[in-house]
Amino acid sequence: QVAFGSVFLGNVPVREEVHQCAGQIHGYKGCIRDFQVNSKELFITDEALGGKNVENCNVPICDYHPCRNGGTCTSDAENWVCECPKLYSGKLCQFATCDENPCGNGATCFPKSRRDAVCLCPYGRSGILCSDATNISQPSFSGTDDFGYTSFLAYSTIPNITFYYEFRLKFQLANHHSALQENLIFFTGQKGHGLNGDDFLELGLRNGRVVYSYNLGSGTATIISKPLDLTLNIHVIHLGRYLQKGWLKVDDQKNKTVTSPGRLVGLNVFSQFYLGGYHEYTPELLPKGSRFKNGFQGCIFDVQVRTSMNEEFKAPGIPEGHPNSGRSVGQCKESPCSLIKCRNGGNCIESGSTVYCDCLTGWKGAFCTETVSVCEPEHDPPHQCQQGSTCVPLPNGYTCHCPLGTTGTYCEQG
Repeated sequence: QVAFGSVFLGNVPVREEVHQCAGQIHGYKGCIRDFQVNSKELFITDEALGGKNVENCNVPICDYHPCRNGGTCTSDAENWVCECPKLYSGKLCQFATCDENPCGNGATCFPKSRRDAVCLCPYGRSGILCSDATNISQPSFSGTDDFGYTSFLAYSTIPNITFYYEFRLKFQLANHHSALQENLIFFTGQKGHGLNGDDFLELGLRNGRVVYSYNLGSGTATIISKPLDLTLNIHVIHLGRYLQKGWLKVDDQKNKTVTSPGRLVGLNVFSQFYLGGYHEYTPELLPKGSRFKNGFQGCIFDVQVRTSMNEEFKAPGIPEGHPNSGRSVGQCKESPCSLIKCRNGGNCIESGSTVYCDCLTGWKGAFCTETVSVCEPEHDPPHQCQQGSTCVPLPNGYTCHCPLGTTGTYCEQG
């Protein structure tokens, strides 16, 4: 038996007779490997208050692959331990930072470390935990962040776009370097599988030029503008298509046209209209041939569309101008870092409306106000406790609480 307070593993302290049932209550015979109550791990031999007649279980535990989330199991004749990959902890590597999601209002939680999370804010929210409401009239996009996500806005599918459409928009680059990357401005597609035969419509930047492409199902048509005049603060794009023929005008450049290959004349798209980026972690759903690897960096505004020459231009969305969703989109020319003060040398990082503190070594927490314990995985250098032993911090250093069958300063001896 092993006792944890009033919880007993294996058997109760005294034998009890059960008169209404056949036989007696017998103690468990076998091996108990892990013990977890809700989200708290209890280490069977380390934390037990008492017990008797308990021996080491010599089952080759690693043969059963107990470690989760990519953890590596190592063992000797008596002990085993899971070496956890980054962002996971626990005896079995079963805990992730975002299991207890601190983010609010539907934000995307991303584990910055085993202890700290970053909240990637949805449209209309900002702040460390995305708890602050923000009004966005001219959206600012931050491209692809350090975690691989793009900032984006998603609008309802644009109706009646099959045979005719016109788009007008303005954009402002975050910097000249962003114009030289492969940045997506907008996209809408058919099945979203990135197949060659999928219908799609997209606009992006590549090598300082605007690239406009569409596929009606029988081949891709592409127009590439002349290099952008980077002395201009704001760039203006006007593009359209009628049946197979498309055209593009950028700033004061001459109008350029193209005719799509094949015989199909209708654009059939069912996805939402994505502006600035895409909701997926990677752009794998974008059509083949474009491969815009990054989200847009800068401001996109005054986006308007019409699907008939007799209509007026309108902003996308239902109701007009309102996106269905978004992520890490801020207000143009506003900095969320102006409202955040990182402590102890931490650096404020902003990605649209998403903001967090990048802490110096030895500090953690939302504002870098908490010290990293010598026993925590993030501590540099890491503690040297071995063979699944428990690191216990002391006023000057630490000690290793050895599991059954091990000894030594770091529990390195059997």
